[in-house]
Amino acid sequence: MTEFTITLPATSANLGPAFDAAAMALKLSVRLRARRAREFSITATGRDQEICGRLDNHLIISTYQEVLAAERRPVPALALQIENGFPVAKGCGSSAAARLAGIALAVHFGRLRWTSARIIGEASAREHHPDNAAACWLGGVTVARMRGHLEAQVARFVPKGEWPLMLAIPDNTLATETARAVLPNQYSRADTVANIQNSMLLVAALFQGNHDLLASSLDDRLHQPWRGKLCPLLPALAELGVDDGVLGVALSGAGPSVLIFLDPRLPPAKRRGRIEAKLKKRGLRAELVPTAIARRGAEASFLRRVG
Repeated sequence: MTEFTITLPATSANLGPAFDAAAMALKLSVRLRARRAREFSITATGRDQEICGRLDNHLIISTYQEVLAAERRPVPALALQIENGFPVAKGCGSSAAARLAGIALAVHFGRLRWTSARIIGEASAREHHPDNAAACWLGGVTVARMRGHLEAQVARFVPKGEWPLMLAIPDNTLATETARAVLPNQYSRADTVANIQNSMLLVAALFQGNHDLLASSLDDRLHQPWRGKLCPLLPALAELGVDDGVLGVALSGAGPSVLIFLDPRLPPAKRRGRIEAKLKKRGLRAELVPTAIARRGAEASFLRRVG
């Protein structure tokens, strides 16, 4: 019980029209090692080392402390080693991963007999929606909702076929609270119905491996039209089509990163070249990171440790 290791994948939530309901795990991850120590400390490597290694108000540690305090368990100090492979505060699920990491540490060092459902529910309650938490813990594509305060209902599947992806990551960050603040308080019936239709078609396209159906189901009317003003990569990349090797694009989470669904039938170099040319033409900069859907989530490494 003195040491613990867990690997948590990045996630992309909303997936266009499935606002606050669906997410997918990505093959980018953060690896956390922890051991008992005399005092809390963090050693961070990889992306955003300064943020990940800052001890004050660290989301992993504060979540760990809060869960154990709520369960009336001792709170042993930990030395953490963080190897981070995806950006923080750019729409890739970093806060959900951090909360899940803190909860997993509390379950391990506090000897809590929590199920995966309880872990997801706790993280979802802290995130105020379950999409990223469910995908990060379980992997694949998840559709989730909250039922009650600490219970998340989740359906998970691994999409059929090949789904190459790319993340376009800008230099700037965007707080989820800022991205939520621009959304309207009410929507028309037509926009709501359109999103229900598109989100159901989106899930069906992924489940069936139907690339043509996906290309026509990513349209969103609930959050992207407003967030596009804060995330200029989105309207620029939305101009790309199948001829460019792009099936469709969506904000990754609340942004500012953009998730690009690539056509597997075109060569990777040609797809990347078209995307780079579009960004250059619009005077935009972004790091382009190839990725794919991660079949496994944090649960797999967690169960290996406790199994």
